[in-house]
Order: sequence, then C-alpha cells, then structure tokens
Amino acid sequence: MLALIAGTGDLPPALVARLPQRPLICAMRGFAPKLTVDITFRMEHLGSFLADLRARGVTRICMAGAVRRPQIDPAQIDKATMPLVPRVQAALTQGDDGALRIIIAIIEEHGFQVVAAHRIAPDLLPAPGVRSKIGPASGHSNDAFAGEACLVQMGRADSGQACVIRAGNVILREDAQGTDAMLLKLCAPVADDWMADAAVDLRNAVKKFLKRAPDGQGARKGGILFKAPKPDQDQRADLPLIGLRTVMMAAEAGLDGIVIEAGGVMVLDLPTVRKVLDAQGMFLWVRPRGGA
Repeated sequence: MLALIAGTGDLPPALVARLPQRPLICAMRGFAPKLTVDITFRMEHLGSFLADLRARGVTRICMAGAVRRPQIDPAQIDKATMPLVPRVQAALTQGDDGALRIIIAIIEEHGFQVVAAHRIAPDLLPAPGVRSKIGPASGHSNDAFAGEACLVQMGRADSGQACVIRAGNVILREDAQGTDAMLLKLCAPVADDWMADAAVDLRNAVKKFLKRAPDGQGARKGGILFKAPKPDQDQRADLPLIGLRTVMMAAEAGLDGIVIEAGGVMVLDLPTVRKVLDAQGMFLWVRPRGGA
C-alpha cells in the first residue's frame, strides 16, 4: 500500500490522478494539499505517525508538494518520537537536501520504501530537446553553462535549485522562498492582474495572462531561468518542478526562455506550458547535463 505525504501545490493531485488506486493521503499540519486528507500529523508525532502507517499496511511512501520547516513544540513531542528528536532537530538546521536525507533515512529505518514522484509519474519528465516552437539562440547556450556552474556552487551550500542568467551573468539565485518568489523580483506590478487568480483558479489566470500578450508579443528583456537538481541530490524527494505559474512568472519577468536539466526537472501540464511559451515567443529547452 502506498501513502502519499502531500504538501501544497499541484504536484500531489497530479500524482493521484495517475495512480490506478488512490493512496493513503497524509499531510503535515499547516500544509493542507488540494486533496481530501486521510491523516494529518505533526512533526512532534513523527514516530507515532510512522507506526500508524505500518499498522494500516503501508509499505511505500512518496513525498510530494511544498512544505516549510515546522516549528517544533517540545511539549508536543510524544513517546514514540522522543528517540528521533536529535536527528529531527539536526535535519531542521540543514539545507533542504540534507534535511530530506535524514527524514528519508528515518522512514526507511521504520521499514518503508521511499518512492520518488517521478517514478509514479514518469511522463512528468519531458524528453530532451526543445519543447517549444522557438528554440534558444546561440547566446543562450552560454547562459545555460553559466546557470549550470551557478547551481553547482549553490548545491555545495545546499541552497537552491534555480537561477536567472542574462548575458552570461548571474542575476538572481533561488533561496528558501522558491523559484516564483525569485522571479517576482523581476516582475512589474502589472503582473498582479493574473497573480490574484493564480492562487485560486490557475486555469482562469492562464486565460487572462494569454489575453494580455497574444501571438508572441510579450516584451522580452533577455536571459533565462535555469533549473536543475542539486549535484548528488537524493532525487526521491524535492525533485525540481516547473508549472504554469512559474512559466507565466518567467514571461512576466521578460526572460527569453527556460532551461531545465533533462531527467532532473518535472513539468506539470506540458501542453499548456508550451501554449503559454509559444504565445509569449519564449522557449523551453530540456538540456542534458553538461551540454547541448
């Protein structure tokens, strides 16, 4: 039996839609997914939560969706979780990959197999190549190499999975706030007219966005969004993801296109992503690591 520990965002529903049988839906308190939740737990009860999953016959666990680091209330820690406290505390002081490695190890020690989201939905990993009508120009190859080098440095610090490159220079680096927050720094206030809808009704936001700049008339300022996993990242959790909101933010920021690492970044709703990019005169390049 599979349990899905679901965070916020569109990835958890996309995974459930692809599964032949509904998994047990679990959520950490304070991070409600867009799904009907079977079990809500808190980190202070992690040991009891895992024991409950075992009792229900769960053998596999997938973690998908966004969560923030919870504040631990010592008074709430239960008996089953007490032996895990030093490792959980250590996890919360590390970067995302380091933290997830510790949590994955704890889950495995309790007898579960941790399943990567892209193993459940391999179609979310687009094939290498250009996935838009327009392809990158020669200068974008240099930008991609610069982005790759930037993420190697960021990966050593376990500090992010995306950056913005323009003319070979690093303009912005992703931090704990995420890719969309990074791109927002480049967006003009006009972005608000669709952003308000995006949080509630993404489809309506896409329609409104496309009406503003049809037929490739978006104002381009140059540069790319580069996104890839951290070097040596455990890809069973927190594999990078782009969706429609990120694509619209990249367009709003005036970027020429998006470059993602082949086999290392998931794309939600690729057909609509391509529609938005084509309408904006932008490209999506699924680039193998280290080259064209």
